[in-house]
Amino acid sequence: MAEIILRGGSVVDGTGAPAVTADVAIADGIITEMGDLGGRSGRDLDCGGLVVAPGFVDPHTHYDAQLFWDPHASPSNLHGVTSVIAGNCGFTLAPLAPGDGDYLRRMMAKVEGMPLEALEQGVSWEWESFGDYLDRLDGGLGVNAGFLVGHCALRRTIMGERAVGSEASEDEVAEMVALLGTSIEAGGLGFSTSLSYTHADGDGQPVASRWAADSEVLALCAEVANHPGTTLELVTDGCMKGFTDDEVELMTAMSLAGDRPLNWNVLTVDSADPERYRQQLAASDRAAAAGARVVALTMPVLVGMNMSLRTYCALNMLPGCWGEVLGLPLADRIPRLADAETRAQLVADAARPEAGAFSRLTGWHLYYIGSTFSAENEGLHGRRIGDIAAERGTDPFDTLVDIALADDLRTVLWPGPTDDDDESWTMRQAAWDHPHVMLGGSDAGAHLDRMCGAPYTTGFLADCLRGRRLVPLERAVHMLTDVPARLFGLRDRGRLAEGYAADIVVFDPETVGSGPVELVADLPGGSGRLSSDPIGVERVFLNGVEAVLGGRATGALPGVVLRSGRHTDTVTASGP
Repeated sequence: MAEIILRGGSVVDGTGAPAVTADVAIADGIITEMGDLGGRSGRDLDCGGLVVAPGFVDPHTHYDAQLFWDPHASPSNLHGVTSVIAGNCGFTLAPLAPGDGDYLRRMMAKVEGMPLEALEQGVSWEWESFGDYLDRLDGGLGVNAGFLVGHCALRRTIMGERAVGSEASEDEVAEMVALLGTSIEAGGLGFSTSLSYTHADGDGQPVASRWAADSEVLALCAEVANHPGTTLELVTDGCMKGFTDDEVELMTAMSLAGDRPLNWNVLTVDSADPERYRQQLAASDRAAAAGARVVALTMPVLVGMNMSLRTYCALNMLPGCWGEVLGLPLADRIPRLADAETRAQLVADAARPEAGAFSRLTGWHLYYIGSTFSAENEGLHGRRIGDIAAERGTDPFDTLVDIALADDLRTVLWPGPTDDDDESWTMRQAAWDHPHVMLGGSDAGAHLDRMCGAPYTTGFLADCLRGRRLVPLERAVHMLTDVPARLFGLRDRGRLAEGYAADIVVFDPETVGSGPVELVADLPGGSGRLSSDPIGVERVFLNGVEAVLGGRATGALPGVVLRSGRHTDTVTASGP
């Protein structure tokens, strides 16, 4: 194949080194040479005035299902992401026992906000083993994708309906360990699990992994140690509220049992609750002192989430009576929300310390009104609750609920973040310096009509280049590329260097960013999802092939399934 030569760009190689003006030659899927290539002939692409950087690596996605109907993993691919890690939080579509498809579909619809119609119409569900699942993706991807093996699917396959409500017997644990080993040998990147109170299945019961004894979790982690190029991931209550001593001990034990780094999602930083942030960082320090490695993922941008009092959303996770009231049938929910005593209790419960990270949703005056559906609410679209409340002389929370009631609770609400203050950003900047903190946590592929975390890469670059400028460009690129690639041991990815895979993003530093988040109805079955177009992303090369041109996918599918041991090197708890 003839070489492609990216001419005269500002090369930011992903290592954190200063940018240099250079040419980059690529052929047969790899970077063949870098420097002054004036005498070389090939297909020249003028990159003058543009930044040439490694493709971005998103360490926490849920593209497990979407890749079947959207092999490009949009919109992540459009925002320069060339490699994604899926299978997080203990949730995967494989292994799959005969007849379990309906249960897994309903679980994923509830816990990860994937429309059931899309899961039913857009995925074949014609596999059983983890290897068969991976094989059905291989050769037809517009990104590189690696998949952890989820605890819930392992439990369901071995224990059937007993996976929810029961601890496993010794024999069942042994069977799960063997199944995990087989799944990793087929290419699974490691083991993921959830012990989080926020995760319930389609029947409203705690997901299967939440019924596991610590001994079961540790046995599965120990199996990971037997396979090269593997890793661990966990979500637990403390990820939202601050870790208990038992949780810190378990995370440490998991990392030591597997001799692998363990990452968790997601560290939120709020100057109104600094102790939680410090305590969560201290958990990693405690683990490191014991010889383990526990890495916190954190987002470098504030991801907007839309809400509705009519449908399940993050507000259901607020403590006290929130879950009970918002979980009522609509006919019962409406009069409860109209009741002054209920409203007062909701406000009081939302202010409780155990709200944890969800406390950022309680700045009622900061909410903006999205779509409305009644004549009474005409003209309120795009307006801030605080301003409307001031005009009406009413309390902001009462104003918000009154507006929603006029729409039979269908009103779309956009919370304004309470943690967008200078002190919170200073704390985030300090967190990024911590040796056990890594950027990530987009949840791309999940919560499709509620949030859009995929554009965090271009949003972060825009902020670094033209916004708060908390870190220089070279470090920002390093944080988006080489850091996650090294944590997962991705072989020959995350940097621009001779012999490395030609995963490359070319962007305009003067304009790079993300466009407005909009609802698009392009899911199987006609459901909508939130998406955002890239700005200033000129080209994305995936394994040497142009996968994105001018902010649009070219249709090429040169991505690979990133299989453990084949595409990854071993990273131990103590380092590479």
